[in-house]
Amino acid sequence: MGQIDKKTILALEDGSVFYGYSFGAEADAHGEVVFNTSMIGYQEMLTDPSYAGQIVMPTYPLIGNYGVNNEDFESAKIQVRGFIVREECSKPNHYQSTKSLRQYLIENGITGISNVDTRAITRKLRSAGVMMGIITSDKTPEQALKKLRKMPSYGSTDYVKQITTNTPYHWRLELDDSKAPYHIVVLDCGLKYNILRLLSYLGCRITAVPASTSARDILRLKPDGVLLSPGPGDPQLLDYIVTTVRQLVDKKPIMGICMGNQLIAHAFGVKTFKLKFGHHGSNHPIRDLATGRIHITAQNHGYAVSPDSLKGGLEVSHINLNDGTVEGLRHKELPIFSIQYHAEASPGPLDNTYLFQEFLEMIRITK
Repeated sequence: MGQIDKKTILALEDGSVFYGYSFGAEADAHGEVVFNTSMIGYQEMLTDPSYAGQIVMPTYPLIGNYGVNNEDFESAKIQVRGFIVREECSKPNHYQSTKSLRQYLIENGITGISNVDTRAITRKLRSAGVMMGIITSDKTPEQALKKLRKMPSYGSTDYVKQITTNTPYHWRLELDDSKAPYHIVVLDCGLKYNILRLLSYLGCRITAVPASTSARDILRLKPDGVLLSPGPGDPQLLDYIVTTVRQLVDKKPIMGICMGNQLIAHAFGVKTFKLKFGHHGSNHPIRDLATGRIHITAQNHGYAVSPDSLKGGLEVSHINLNDGTVEGLRHKELPIFSIQYHAEASPGPLDNTYLFQEFLEMIRITK
């Protein structure tokens, strides 16, 4: 906290108010407030498109100690609406650091609040569920709550349309295009760069396309497989993407990640539901039901697939060991599988990157 930092409040929709100090851009920020249990990876969190429309709060108490570098971006800009920390490190120390967290937030016009009781906020969200909130430094609590109650709810907005690429593009390839064994089309619902990096490292030629791209246009690109990316918001608002997926399921091998898992579920008539406080962090245990093996995974989602509504040939492949929710699906006959967690990590353990190799092996078998 600096001497000129303004007193700032975080007001939640239930009327709770938490006091702290501004350390980012001086502007109001509103969104759904969620907590993330990762100890590191704040740069990846900030630039993860799945956080669009949300105010993110790491539970780890000291944030910013290694600054911001040029390597750990997961998209072209900060995606969160606001950032909440217990303590901001104003003097980062790391050989790759190019700027402080404070400077990065200010440059991107993102509001932050520090010196708040993040443990108390986490306990509230765990007991009452996630809720909308507003960060402001120029309003009374009453004024802030009045403004917040006029804002649209998180679940009523299609954030995918806001953050998807406007035009198709090719990701840089580590190898010559002519040597790429497979062409993967990635439907950008809010994809992270590390998905593209990992596919590139495996030698794939990659084309990322807007979320609104039709099945016909995807097939015209002659992909060997289609990857449905992660993304923000409620999948029930994405009928236009579900229609595309439904038209692709019997034509190309498909892998889904996070939102992609939910889109595959909807394409087969399976329902989803909103979790009480979501899964956000790098330490979530899941079980692979085929092998019995336990994996520690990176997760970032607020919705889950309803196992009671499974049909269309889908079966559960992975479950969450904390709450028993569905963490993966596999089709019994078609070359389709999906996971609710993030195999690409960033931040988080890289134990699950083997799933990209399984995707390519599935393509090889079906060609």
